[in-house]
Amino acid sequence: MSTRREIYADHAATTPPAPEVVQAMQPYFAEAFGNASSVHRRGEAAREAIVAARERVAALVGCSPEEVVFTASGSEANNLALKGAWAAAQLAQTSASPRTAIVVSAIEHPSVLETARHLESHGAELRVVPLGADGIVDLDALAAAVDASVAIVSLMWVNNEIGTIQPVAQAAAIARRAGARFHCDAVQAAGKLPLEFAASEIDLLSIAGHKLHGPLGAAALVVRRRVRLVPLVHGGHQERSRRAGTENLPAVVGFGVAAERAVARIAAGGPAADDARGERLREGLVAHIAGARLNGDAARRVGSIVSLCFPGVDGEAVLHELDRESITVSTGSACSAATPGPSHVLVALGLRPEDAHASVRFSLGEGTTDADVATMLDVVPGVVARLRADAGSVHHHEARTVRHGAVAGRGA
Repeated sequence: MSTRREIYADHAATTPPAPEVVQAMQPYFAEAFGNASSVHRRGEAAREAIVAARERVAALVGCSPEEVVFTASGSEANNLALKGAWAAAQLAQTSASPRTAIVVSAIEHPSVLETARHLESHGAELRVVPLGADGIVDLDALAAAVDASVAIVSLMWVNNEIGTIQPVAQAAAIARRAGARFHCDAVQAAGKLPLEFAASEIDLLSIAGHKLHGPLGAAALVVRRRVRLVPLVHGGHQERSRRAGTENLPAVVGFGVAAERAVARIAAGGPAADDARGERLREGLVAHIAGARLNGDAARRVGSIVSLCFPGVDGEAVLHELDRESITVSTGSACSAATPGPSHVLVALGLRPEDAHASVRFSLGEGTTDADVATMLDVVPGVVARLRADAGSVHHHEARTVRHGAVAGRGA
C-alpha cells in the first residue's frame, strides 16, 4: 500500500463534506435539535433553519423556494418525479386521450430506469430512446417517441459515468409541445453548471447535496408551480404535503450551506478549473497509454468526468491497483457497482462488453490539484502496462498448456 496521501478521483460518486458544512450541521445534532412541525420556540427555530436552507437551494437552481421539495436522496427525488407525475397523469386523464407512456434515454441513472420499468409493470408504456456513439441523445428519435400519449419525459443533464451534457433545453421543448411533463436528473450538473430552472421549460428537476460537498441524506426535487404530483409518502403535511415525514434537520441545513458555497464556487470559476485538470488528465493518459480512448463526446461533456477505455485490461483490476497506490477511482456508477455485467451506459454507446469492462472513470473535483493530475499521469500508465503484461503472460501460459496437451494426446 502506498504511503502517499490519497488522491480522490471519484467525486462523481460522492464528495467530501466541506468543513463549513460540517460546522453548520453540528449544533442541530445536539443543542439546536427540534421538530419543524412543533409550535413551540424550538420548533419555530427548526422551521427557520429549514426556510433558510430552502432559500439557499433555490438560489443554486434558480427557482422559487416554494418549489423545492426536500428528499433523502437523488434516487428518491427521481422516484417521486416519475411515479408522482405518472400517477397524477392517470388521475387527470380522460378515456379519449390517455397519457400512459414514459420516455427515457438509454443512459439514465438506475433510479430513473428502474423506476420506469417498475411503472411499466403497473401499466405504463415504456419508450427508451437510443444514443449515438458520442453519448448524446438522438433528438430526432426523442421527438418521434414523444406524442400525446406520453405522461412524462426524463432526461439527465450530465451523465454520471461519461460526463456528456445532454440537450436538455431542446428535449424539454419537445415534451412541452406534446403536453408531457419533463423531468431532468441534474444530480451531476448541480455545482458544475449554472442551472436556471425558472427560465427553462423543465417541470421537475432532481439534485443531491452530497455531490456538491454537502451531506449524505439531503437532496431535493424542484417542482414547478401547478405541476401536480401524487406523493410517495403519506401521513404528514411536510413539504407542502408532497413528502410526509419529519425533516432531517442537520442534513437539510448542511445541504443549504453546500448550495450557497456551490453558487460562489461557480461564480469564481472553480468548476472550470476542474474541467481543465480533467482535460489535462485525459490528454496525457490517451497520449501515454496505447489504445486508450475516451468514452463519449470529447467536446459536449463536463471535463472533470473522464471515462477511459484501456483495451486489454480489466477495469476492476485497474481500480484495485490504483487503490493500492492511494488513487481512488471508479469503473462506473457507484449506485450500480455491485451489479454484474457491463455498464448499461457504455453498452448504450455501442461498446463491446469487453471494452466496457476495460473502462475506468476518473472524476475530479474541488480537492484535486495540479500535482494530483501529475501523479496520476505518472502512475496510471505503469499500472495499465503491468496489468497488460500480466494478462499476456497468462494467455501465453494457457496457450502453451493447450499445445502441450494436444501433443501429449497425439503421442498417446
